[in-house]
Amino acid sequence: MDNLIGKKLKSDVINTYGVTIIPAHTVINSDSIRLLLSHKIDINSLFLTAEVEINDPYPLVQQVVAKSKLLFESIIESRKVPLLEIRNEVIPSIQDISNNENLFELFEAIKAKDDYTYQHNIGVGVLSTLIGRWMNLSESELSILSLGAVLHDIGKVKIPKEILNKPGKLTKEEFDLMKKHTIFGYEMLKETTGLNQRIAFIALQHHERDDGKGYPLGLVKGKIDMLSSIVAVADIFHAMSSKRPYHDPIPFYEIVNQMRQEKFGQLNPHIVSIFLENIMKRLIGERVMLTDGQMGEVVYLNPHSVEKPLIMIDETFYDLSKEKDLQIQSIVVL
Repeated sequence: MDNLIGKKLKSDVINTYGVTIIPAHTVINSDSIRLLLSHKIDINSLFLTAEVEINDPYPLVQQVVAKSKLLFESIIESRKVPLLEIRNEVIPSIQDISNNENLFELFEAIKAKDDYTYQHNIGVGVLSTLIGRWMNLSESELSILSLGAVLHDIGKVKIPKEILNKPGKLTKEEFDLMKKHTIFGYEMLKETTGLNQRIAFIALQHHERDDGKGYPLGLVKGKIDMLSSIVAVADIFHAMSSKRPYHDPIPFYEIVNQMRQEKFGQLNPHIVSIFLENIMKRLIGERVMLTDGQMGEVVYLNPHSVEKPLIMIDETFYDLSKEKDLQIQSIVVL
């Protein structure tokens, strides 16, 4: 095992409960070896490299968004899904972006700030891939998930742009039409030669909810494909954290609180728990802006309320679990 020391992890090491025990790009040392053995990780299965450096993800995100936009716009003309081009020109970039070692830098890079539809496709693709890795999906399932996540909203090519980009609330008729993008996408993808049918189900089911109150079929827990449930979590997180025609990005604490609430009945609780636990544990050492505008550093996570950690501001400590009017507005990415 000494031959592993000094090498760098290419991907997160995740235990059987879906929790990251050693983040990607950590240099292996004797403590790492002991931790791996205590969690009974198969060391021979680790992806190791002598050197991996992933720089600012923003340029690559913008590049792949532009490529995705061209490919999706071609569907309007041809009525065919350019599957080979998406697999060769989009999915490898999704995989690369999702490997970025700074999670909050990654979140900032994939936020949609304009041209929401195309940035959303890439953002959901990256987030779904990230969750899939944290859930220890096989490489074959992860490939299906990444492609399905990028294509989850493909049915929106059949929705008028004035509805997609409407800044105000949709009328009942407009919302009924919008909901049909799931069926439109399913029909397009199930007829695409060489495409795994689970990808078509992701397009159909990503708005279904465990309590049966989703659409288009009102499916309940147990009837929804797990990959569709992963995309649902990624879809909601990205939508809430992005600028949309009808709302600005939602504060970090509000996103976390809402997702915690929705795991009880609406979203798959196992997937939400893995997603939030892996986010929150990376908060330690991060600079944050609080709801009163102050800047501080996260120094400790409250195990009973991880979204309300201990913050240090100018040598003074603030326990957010005891500060009713103070929350984390956003993570500061330098």
